[in-house]
Amino acid sequence: MDFKKAGMLRKQQLSELEEWRDKAYHSAKIYKEKTEKWHDKRIKHKEFKPGDKVLLFNSRVKLFGHGKLDVASHGAITLQDDGGRTFKVNGHRLKIFLEPDNKEYDVINFIEET
Repeated sequence: MDFKKAGMLRKQQLSELEEWRDKAYHSAKIYKEKTEKWHDKRIKHKEFKPGDKVLLFNSRVKLFGHGKLDVASHGAITLQDDGGRTFKVNGHRLKIFLEPDNKEYDVINFIEET
C-alpha cells in the first residue's frame, strides 16, 4: 500500500467535503433569506387609533374594549379595564373589533401615559 498516495486521496476527499459544506451553507442562507422576504411581505401591520374597539386575545379570557390608547415604540399598548386596573399587552395580541349591533361586551379602555 502506498501511504503517500493514500494521504493525497484523503486530502482530496476532505477538500471535496469542505466544498460540499460550503455549497450547503450557501444554499441554506439563500433559502432563509427568500423565506424571510416572503414572510415579511405578508405581515399585516396593525395601527390602532383612539376610539378603536379592539379584541384582546388572552388564553383564559377574551376581553373587548375601546377608548384612548398608548402605544410604546416597541409595540406594547397600555389598557385599562372597568375596574380601573391598567396593564400592558403586546400589540400583536390585539385585533380591531367590529361590534355587532345587539350584544354586550366587557369594556377595556386604552389610556394615554404622559
